[in-house]
Amino acid sequence: MRTALVWCFLFIPAFVLAQAQQTRLENVQNKTILVFTPHPDDDVFGAGGTIALLNRNHNKVYIAIYTNDDKGSYDPDMNSQKLAGIRRAEEEVSEGMLGTLKENIMWLGYDDGMLEYAAQPKLTEEATAIIRRIRPDILLSVDPGEWYERWHKSDHRMAAFNTIDAVRAAEFWLYFPNQKLQQGLQPYKVPEMYFFYPSAQEANYFVNIESVADLKFDAAAKQVSQFEPAVNKYRPDWDANDLQAAKNDMRKEQPRKDGHYVEAFRYATGFNQY
Repeated sequence: MRTALVWCFLFIPAFVLAQAQQTRLENVQNKTILVFTPHPDDDVFGAGGTIALLNRNHNKVYIAIYTNDDKGSYDPDMNSQKLAGIRRAEEEVSEGMLGTLKENIMWLGYDDGMLEYAAQPKLTEEATAIIRRIRPDILLSVDPGEWYERWHKSDHRMAAFNTIDAVRAAEFWLYFPNQKLQQGLQPYKVPEMYFFYPSAQEANYFVNIESVADLKFDAAAKQVSQFEPAVNKYRPDWDANDLQAAKNDMRKEQPRKDGHYVEAFRYATGFNQY
């Protein structure tokens, strides 16, 4: 099933973006946005500024999170159940700061690091159902072509490819026909897609997040367990010096273009149908 579903995207070169797109992503209003993220932090780190702008512009933003991120701690006193709860609470606070409603956050519930071993085609079917139910005007997800993700960080790689498999499947009702026959979910074609975490040589779209950069850094900092020192020995809050150091690191790492903080994406509008 996976082989049958994987198709190549038609990625639009940067020089034709102005003609291909009617409205800049950061200026879109009153649309439905669906974000697929491998873990409950990648959406914030990869596209948090863009999500904040989309929420400010009265769009309806949904976040679909593949895993519960229940393994990423060095703390010997931590356990997976507790960590999953911590990560869920942190994600809800972070996204809340960006303007996303708690009820718009969907958890697929897979264990951290195990997404690659999830049952197929069940995983693709679940993502397809989300797309058909939400019917997004715009979809954001981790980039399936980013060089590092291709060979490392299995959850990222699997989330990327599974999402584009689901986008493809959602168009044709004979993929998972039970969704139409039993659940009333009609086929749906996603008009536009933006993939975060692109490699530098493949990024073709940049969103200016200067006006919400500090908000993004503040929201990301709410994910305390993802940072030192809490990742080694969990503590639910920050030491002031550690917090300042973490935000300084985020400012250094955030890409800049023409003197402004930006988030980079790879933009696509469809598939090569062959």
